Amino acid sequence: MQYTLNEWPELVQYLDSPYLSPDNNSAELAIRTFVVGRKNWLFSEKSKGVESSCAMHSLLETAQQNNANPNVYVRAIFEMA
Repeated sequence: MQYTLNEWPELVQYLDSPYLSPDNNSAELAIRTFVVGRKNWLFSEKSKGVESSCAMHSLLETAQQNNANPNVYVRAIFEMA
């Protein structure tokens, strides 16, 4: 009980913003496909390939979380590089 009282300001901080929630369900849902697919990368021989795959997945999920078209988003990223 004391822990809850000590952390109360942080626990209710989400009430001040309509964009925050008290859970991480959206984050868990966003990485679900990655978690399901990680067995495919478990025995990858090249770590660079796994790193590239993770980076690409992160870009695509970021686009989706920001309601952007993933194809347009990734193309814009590559054109800036």
